[in-house]
Amino acid sequence: MPPNSFAVEVESLVKTFGSFVAVDHVSFRVEAGQIFGFLGPNGSGKSTTIRMLCGILMPTSGKATVSGYDVIRKPEQIKERIGYMSQKFSLYDDLRVWENIRFYSGLYRIPKEKQEERARWVLNMAGLSERENSLTRELSGGWKQRLALGCAILHEPPILFLDEPTSGVDPVSRRNFWQLIQTLSDKGVTVFVTTHYMEEAEYCDTLALIYRGRIVAQGSPEALKTEAMPEDVYEMECGEPMAAMEILKSVKGVREVALFGKLLHLMVERDRTVADDVRRALDSHGISLKGVSKTIPSLEDVFVALVKEDDRRRLRSEVAKAA
Repeated sequence: MPPNSFAVEVESLVKTFGSFVAVDHVSFRVEAGQIFGFLGPNGSGKSTTIRMLCGILMPTSGKATVSGYDVIRKPEQIKERIGYMSQKFSLYDDLRVWENIRFYSGLYRIPKEKQEERARWVLNMAGLSERENSLTRELSGGWKQRLALGCAILHEPPILFLDEPTSGVDPVSRRNFWQLIQTLSDKGVTVFVTTHYMEEAEYCDTLALIYRGRIVAQGSPEALKTEAMPEDVYEMECGEPMAAMEILKSVKGVREVALFGKLLHLMVERDRTVADDVRRALDSHGISLKGVSKTIPSLEDVFVALVKEDDRRRLRSEVAKAA
């Protein structure tokens, strides 16, 4: 693959199951060597997309290439160029750690003279050198996760697909795992990762936000927070935040209210000043306001706002069709 080319290119990709549209005309490109995040809730089409790109599922329509190979015509060539780690880790619990590694060495047709070297690399990378004889089922979620990653990259693929790789593991294991991902990216590996964790999305170079099978926004985390937000965001501190949430939803111009720790985030119609109206609404219910000011939105703010906007757009479309 030539330098500066795209590792993954997707154009109007569609996948249907009967009348259900799981992936709806999705388009994006992933630059070689970057960490690309596919962010969305469960059921949004993330896993279906990644399985099409890995040659596991056949697209209904559209185009996609991975490492220059067409996913419809050359799925076997793609499988040789990628590593794939699913949510369930694809490990054999009844095998010992070293036996899982040996199994995947054979699966990826690693030359026998190189298998020992690669196995030692995986054990060291995963921190499992002292656990190589342990049964895989006895490992914690975090250790299994590291072993699964090691098995997925035994053959040193240039592109790595990770489907919800940190689901069900503790926060410390999740952070350590992302350090491994960053190390791989620094070495030139393209990493395509699906997640529904907002804090993980911040680690990605580029994000695509997907909802109900459609991409609702794309860009770097910073660009999404500064350019993609359809509304202004106000941050406020007040007494009785749970009660205040219900009260503030009725303030004109306020579209959404979300709890952020002890603070509230208000999604407000663009360029509308609401500070005085907010104060009056809370005063009328005897709730003190300690401060309110416009703020830079979080990724969660952006995603929630875009999802709500998409829901409103779909509803308007359905109403228009019914009219």
